[in-house]
Amino acid sequence: MNSNNLKTLGINGLGRIGKLSLWHHAGRKYFDRIIINTGREVGKSLEDLIHYIERDSTYGKLDSFLFGYQAKPVISEVNEKESSLNINGVTVKFLQKDRNPKDIEWAAHGAKLVVDTTGQFLDPTLPANAPKGSLRGHLEAGAQKVIASAPFKLKEGSAMPEDAVTTVMGINDKVYDPLKHTIISNASCTTTCLSHMIKPLLDYFGVERVLSASMATIHAATGSQAVLDRLPKTDAKDLRKSRSIMNNIILTTTGAAKALQLVIPEMATIGFIAESVRIPTATGSLIILVMNFQEELNKKPIRRDLINSIYDSAAKADTKGYLIYTDKQNVSSDIIGTPRAAAVIEGHETHARTGAINIHLEHVRGIDKAILDQIKDQVASIQVTQAVIYGWYDNEMASYVNMLGDRTVSIAEAMH
Repeated sequence: MNSNNLKTLGINGLGRIGKLSLWHHAGRKYFDRIIINTGREVGKSLEDLIHYIERDSTYGKLDSFLFGYQAKPVISEVNEKESSLNINGVTVKFLQKDRNPKDIEWAAHGAKLVVDTTGQFLDPTLPANAPKGSLRGHLEAGAQKVIASAPFKLKEGSAMPEDAVTTVMGINDKVYDPLKHTIISNASCTTTCLSHMIKPLLDYFGVERVLSASMATIHAATGSQAVLDRLPKTDAKDLRKSRSIMNNIILTTTGAAKALQLVIPEMATIGFIAESVRIPTATGSLIILVMNFQEELNKKPIRRDLINSIYDSAAKADTKGYLIYTDKQNVSSDIIGTPRAAAVIEGHETHARTGAINIHLEHVRGIDKAILDQIKDQVASIQVTQAVIYGWYDNEMASYVNMLGDRTVSIAEAMH
């Protein structure tokens, strides 16, 4: 086959998301070739790089991950001189020289689609020649489309460029316009899970019945955290990030609330708070979602069974398997590796309570005083139901990388 006709994918970075993306595409085999830029020499030889690729402390060995107990070695055709090898029939070549995206040889290797997994280049407004690099540098280097495996981070006051978009598969992936968008953010693992938890409820009740919402993610450790206590970086704002994740529950922050509005715009009208807690596990995370709904006369009361039935129906209608509903009693390790599950709803733990909230009308903005004077009882009693929903997600492979793989393939298909 002519090399120009081969389906080639570029991956920048070989950290957690980069490595697991390689595993995903080696198993999926949509792409014939994968060009991976590590940005530096790895170990003393290609064998050291292979050692890193074929073993994983969370998911086991690559061959067992792909084929279970029938597994045989899947890495072959190792070429030290060309810095290349074959994984399960997919040619993989490594570039180990350039860190700045504009200098990476994507054009020379025919990589028109690049997934940047470094987490270092997240501002789509920066030009290709930005001193410290940028996503647009990949475009200058020969790529036609760039996918960031993290949420965009724009400077305060900056507007989103017209050629950039944030999508979550199964939520708003159809807003991607192949004729318009060249830089795509695949959001985050938490935003991905959260959006699949909220969308069924909004579809059923409508945004007008949601009074407020909040979430907390009980999140597994990430590579940015310290194994042991370390000296904080210069100008560090959060001293907890330098504390040992092996020994602590660590309060931190999440941008899920802001990112959620990019994929579900109507959330901008709802007061929403998002918090995050890091815990000492390798993967497998949990979102605790709290929604406050206004009960309405002549409408079915919002109870636990109704909420669970909404999720059960949504999961059965989801042909991609992004949403899963279960009545089983799970723990976090049960979720690891669940194929393409953005969210696994733990129906056993869904709760709903209804109560009355008394509102003094004189404190409500927008009510004319003349109208208030005509109202005898100026205290309104409103029935409100608070619902608590638990959603599991494998924040590395299953919930995020597999859906990133779907996003990558869908964009590639639109390019051919």
